[in-house]
Amino acid sequence: MAKKTRYSDAELEEFRAIINEKLEKAYRDYDLLKGAIMNTDGNDISDTSPTFKVLEEGASTLSKEEAGQLAQRQMKFIQHLQAALIRIENKTYGICRETGELIPKERLRAVPHATLSINAKEKGRR
Repeated sequence: MAKKTRYSDAELEEFRAIINEKLEKAYRDYDLLKGAIMNTDGNDISDTSPTFKVLEEGASTLSKEEAGQLAQRQMKFIQHLQAALIRIENKTYGICRETGELIPKERLRAVPHATLSINAKEKGRR
């Protein structure tokens, strides 16, 4: 029996559904982080007394920096998911970019934007 070189259209549709679900959640999380950075929830320090204002501003700056870093990571994740959708369209999804072999379904279900098999990823760490 010949070795399978790509996933079937039905399998690709299953992965597309998984990716779209993760993408939807990722966008929601990104919007929440953006809201935290821009203070769209209205919980800032403008209406508190000056005594607490200095302490709050320091904590607010730190939390905005953390939210900014998280938002950057979230956007990178979104971009990886979008790239996976393009690979599905091109019918190259699930093919390891190092070995050319199919990445196991279990790995793709857990990490749908994966481009390396476990073996290739471990070889890269050495």
